[in-house]
Amino acid sequence: MPRIPVVENIMQANQVLAAELRQRLDAAGVVGLNLMASPGAGKTSFIIGTVNRLQHKARMGYVDGDIETTLDAERIAELGLPVVQINTGGSCHLDANMLGPALNELPLDELDLMLVENVGNLICPANFELGTHLNVLIASVPEGDDKPYKYPPMYRGVDVLILNKIDLLPYIPFKVDYFLRGVEILNPQLTTFQVSALHGDGMDEWANWLAAQLL
Repeated sequence: MPRIPVVENIMQANQVLAAELRQRLDAAGVVGLNLMASPGAGKTSFIIGTVNRLQHKARMGYVDGDIETTLDAERIAELGLPVVQINTGGSCHLDANMLGPALNELPLDELDLMLVENVGNLICPANFELGTHLNVLIASVPEGDDKPYKYPPMYRGVDVLILNKIDLLPYIPFKVDYFLRGVEILNPQLTTFQVSALHGDGMDEWANWLAAQLL
């Protein structure tokens, strides 16, 4: 019986398109970030904190991936960035086919950094390359310290890990050493920052590191 490898073909087609998008970003001199997290990890607040710290150092654009709403995009637009909304209509991730039209709507030649806020999910976004230069995972203390053990593909496929909401560590039984040990097993080369986007702890260190990647 013939079998059609639909999933394999979809992944391969996405990788080809993602490579083309990377070339477009490279040609424009834009560094692209793919920011991923579970719902409620504080992604948008983290992005706002990042934009506030880099707005005098870099020209930024923003792409928001959301199932239905424009709530996050509206918050970022208030900061004065060019913003493009992608509503996936139920899909649990962004892919290169979705991001391509968004690049057409951004003034790439006028940007240094493009922030892509992926759909809140710890499974699907890890499987689809976007053509961005850095994959950033935002974990948070309230999610629990066992997430690297329960969602290993997400932790394997990222370049930077942000542990957010560290201001809650005194109130939640989160073992930082246990969490980081799980991360180290999966991704020993990972760059990690511990931050509180709400209160600003660790955000300057992260922003300075990111600014250095733009040079």
